[in-house]
Amino acid sequence: MPVKSIDYVEIDEAAVRSYNAMFAEELAYKPSSVVGWNLKPDILIHGSPCQDISVAGHQKGADEGSETRSSLMWETIKIIQSMGVWRPRIVIWENVKAVTGKKMIKNYLRYISEMDNLGYTSNNETLDARDFGLPQARKRCFTVSMLNNQLFMFSKMEKQPMKDIHEFLEDNDMVPKEYTVTQPSVLSVIGMTGIKRATVIKDYAYTITCRQDRTPAQIIDCGNRYRYLTEKECWRLQGYTDSDFKSAMKVQAKNGRYRMALYKQAGNSIPVPIFESMFRTMLEG
Repeated sequence: MPVKSIDYVEIDEAAVRSYNAMFAEELAYKPSSVVGWNLKPDILIHGSPCQDISVAGHQKGADEGSETRSSLMWETIKIIQSMGVWRPRIVIWENVKAVTGKKMIKNYLRYISEMDNLGYTSNNETLDARDFGLPQARKRCFTVSMLNNQLFMFSKMEKQPMKDIHEFLEDNDMVPKEYTVTQPSVLSVIGMTGIKRATVIKDYAYTITCRQDRTPAQIIDCGNRYRYLTEKECWRLQGYTDSDFKSAMKVQAKNGRYRMALYKQAGNSIPVPIFESMFRTMLEG
């Protein structure tokens, strides 16, 4: 079934550059105002930042009007309301597991109630990237809201065995010395548990974050040194192709030793195979 990306909203200029570079041959983008849009998407996807919800953050919450990053989900409600009689057939919201936890459940239930008022039937499931072929322990809550009393069947999503992590890692001998762990703060906590830790990657990576060179960290034991994951490895572990990465890398400059924007984009992303499986289920259903 032919599909088309109509548009997107993104405040991070570096992320805009990467996205435009990846899709340059498919759709020419130019800056435009989101005010007064007259778009009619079939599927609307949003993923409000998790920092104020995640147990790894300060848990400032997502109350409407709080101006926390995680409160952006209420802007999605406003976008749908402003469409008038038109409604996207499907709305997908991705966030950390803690969004349905004790401290955040109030806002989550209110979100579901607002979607119900707009005519949607919603349900959610926590999905792990490891169940979709990627050797990355990444559990995220996906909420799918559908019109016409339809309920998305998460049970019909096609899963696949986790692949060997060595298929995603570069040759240690070819990885530049810039990726070698040198910080005493990281070296001193290798093998430790708790907030201050550096975990050695074995069968799978742990959740890809926006920074690789801070604790808690995950590292690779090369035998004669420890090193961080490269930007390309992080993109691979999110399901992107090397072609995608190459396009994005061309428009991102190094910030110190690394292209930090590419780490950030990988950490903020959603595993590609999960969406592929989700869309396949929707289109075939």
